[in-house]
Formats: sequence, C-alpha cells, structure tokens
Amino acid sequence: MDTSKKVFQLHGVDAEERVAPSRKLSRHQMIRFFEKLPPTVIGIEACGASHHWARTLGALGHEVRLMAPQLVKPYVRRSKNDAADAEALCEAMSRPTMRFVPVKTVEQQAALMLVGMRERLVGRRTQLANSIRGYAAEFGLTAPLGLSRVEPFLRQIASEDILPSLAREMFAQMAEEYGALMEHIRELDEKLATWHRSQEVSRRLSGIPGIGPLGAALLLMKAPDPHLFRSGRDFAAWIGLTPRDHSSGGKVRHGGITRAGDSRLRSTLVVGATTVLRHVRQNKQSRLATPWLVSLLGRKKAKLAAVALANRMARIAWKLMTSGETYRKPVAVDAMTAATAS
Repeated sequence: MDTSKKVFQLHGVDAEERVAPSRKLSRHQMIRFFEKLPPTVIGIEACGASHHWARTLGALGHEVRLMAPQLVKPYVRRSKNDAADAEALCEAMSRPTMRFVPVKTVEQQAALMLVGMRERLVGRRTQLANSIRGYAAEFGLTAPLGLSRVEPFLRQIASEDILPSLAREMFAQMAEEYGALMEHIRELDEKLATWHRSQEVSRRLSGIPGIGPLGAALLLMKAPDPHLFRSGRDFAAWIGLTPRDHSSGGKVRHGGITRAGDSRLRSTLVVGATTVLRHVRQNKQSRLATPWLVSLLGRKKAKLAAVALANRMARIAWKLMTSGETYRKPVAVDAMTAATAS
C-alpha cells in the first residue's frame, strides 16, 4: 500500500504470485476495505504516519510490515507514480532478506516528539544567536564565543549609548525572544530528564562516557530492538558509523562513514566522543585515558578519532541493551602501567 495524504494505492498478489487488480482508495474507503478483507500481510513504506496506519490495520487482524524507503526504491521499475510505488512495495516485501522497521507505540512517538521539539528550539536559538552577533558586528560590537555569553552580551548592548534608539529597540526584542527560547528549552530539558530517569535502560546507557541523558534517550527512542542485530558492529553500521565499502576486483577500498540511519543519533554520539577526547587531551591521568584511546589519539586525527570512539560507544551501548549489564569503568593508563610493572 502506497500512502499519501488523501489517496491510498493498493497492489496485491495471491499465494501463487498472481497480480490482483490494483485499487486507488480514499482514506475512508481504505479503512472499510481492510475491515472486510480477511487477515493478510500489508507492506507500507516507513514514514511519519506509517506507524499510525500499522497500528490501525494491525488492530483489524492484519500483519503490517514497514520498510525503509531506500530499500524499496531499487524495486521501482521505471516511471515513478503511485501504482509503481505500490508494486515496488509488494515486490520488496516478498524478498527473504528484506529488513523491516519495527512499529512504534504511541508512547514512543510522543517521546520522539519531545526530542524533535527540543531540536527545533535549539536550531532557532542558534539562528537567533548568529543574528545577534551579525547585527552587533555592524555597529562594531564583537560578541564573545559561546552560547552562555549571549545573554550577558545582550545586556552589554542595552547599556551602549552609541547605538541608535531603533537599534536598541530591535536588540531588546531579540533579547526577549532569546530569553523565551531559553526558558522553553529548559522546560523541555526537564521533561526529557524526567523521562530519562523513568527508563532503567536509559539510566544504564548514560553511564557510558560520552553518552549523557540526551544520548541515552535517543538510543532508546530511535533504535529498534537491539536483539535484531547480530553484533555491536551491525548496530554501529545501522547508525552509520562504519566505513563505506567500495571494493571491486579483490581490492578493498574503504571510504568515509556511510552516514546511514538517524543523523541526529549519529551526530549526538560523535559530539559526545569529541567531548571525551578533549577531556583526555587536557588530562592524561584521567580514568578515561585508556591505552586504546591514548594510542588512537596518537595515530589518528581528531575527527577520525571521534568517529572511531563513537563507533565503540555504539557497540558498548548495544551490549548493555542486549545483556542488561551495567557499564564498568575502564582501567586508566597509570593503573595499567603500575599493574604491568608489579
């Protein structure tokens, strides 16, 4: 079934792969059609509303399978239209190696909505902070780096006598907007922290260095059932933290990371890894300075090391989610050296 806002295109085959007549139905017609249809298997392309339809049709006794759009696209023969998309979905669903997207519950989607709202407000805050810096530079005022210094800088602007009254009025409006954004973000952070504390798995994941409450919540919200992956490497590959393979003729060629999966989850892990690396560079005696990490910093550039550490963090997270264990802190470099000497 190819879904859209108002039209639903159906393409079906029977047990002998004979094609049934395709149908184009409205929303109400589609519901009535599946209410009368005996239990069957329905394939839908994963999108924003697909989880709702999967729950609705599943309640009618049907088995719904969601598929990622990039896995369905190769089965579209030529011209793209609703009928061709529905046929491609039917063909892709029948492949024995096809991977399906687990159907989310309403609680999971509500939690994802919380994260999405926070991400949108953080983007608006960054945009507004850049606007404040740009307008201030036009009057010869340079803002110090860091979001924590934006509000003191706005107070400094308000006290400047060299600015025209109209400019001070515009800066005052931006200061009011920035303060409101910060308050909304703090409210969402509190709700996210409450949700994080209520989830036992999320609390265990936050014990991994580089994975805070936000990273743990994203791992729990966005990742499918971890038992669907054979290993931590498969889980890291799903996130998009493994090298892209472009080998041919027996020659192995690895490029940059695949950037598959959820971009928000991947970027959060990389940012957390970058923070860990900065801490290790500043304090070589830190408990986070494991022999592997120190060796990695000596061999690789900072960004490559951050991606490698994010990959390792993803594998550890998969292990904790599948085993139910708690993260054990690594042995520091000095402790390892002392143990070897003794």
